[in-house]
Amino acid sequence: MHHVLARRGFNPPGLHFPVSSAILDRITEYKGVLESYSSRLLPCVQWEATQKGNVKVLNDTGDFYRFFDATPHAEFLYECVRQTIEQDLPNETNFLRSFDAFRAGIENMIDMPERTLNNLFGFLRQNDGKLSKRAQENEFAELTADEITQIEELYRSSFIAKSGEAV
Repeated sequence: MHHVLARRGFNPPGLHFPVSSAILDRITEYKGVLESYSSRLLPCVQWEATQKGNVKVLNDTGDFYRFFDATPHAEFLYECVRQTIEQDLPNETNFLRSFDAFRAGIENMIDMPERTLNNLFGFLRQNDGKLSKRAQENEFAELTADEITQIEELYRSSFIAKSGEAV
């Protein structure tokens, strides 16, 4: 699907349009759409398993795939593309802006390796913007109480929307 969307000029050259993420969010519906046709077709296909675990089709099935009604498939894809445009891409963009602001704030405050910064972010994200006592005493024992307070505030200002919901 990514290839077809790109070849048809749906997305700008070089931009990967992550529709597969929307499909994964709706995997049960995706399977249902695929099975809506294949379950009716399967009794008409003669096949056998190969030694390598594949399937060898024994009868001519070309017409089954050449002339079928793909309306449910197209509608499903449309909904996934819409979700990607209206929800997934804006959410990802907001997250990246927030993370960039958080990173810049940390870099202005403390010299911290990238891996440590990512661990710090992970701990804060798991604990609603608070650095746990265990993390303070172990991985981040070198941070002062004032630095921890500043980091937690930086996380809140970067990732918590005005409504109080995490970005």
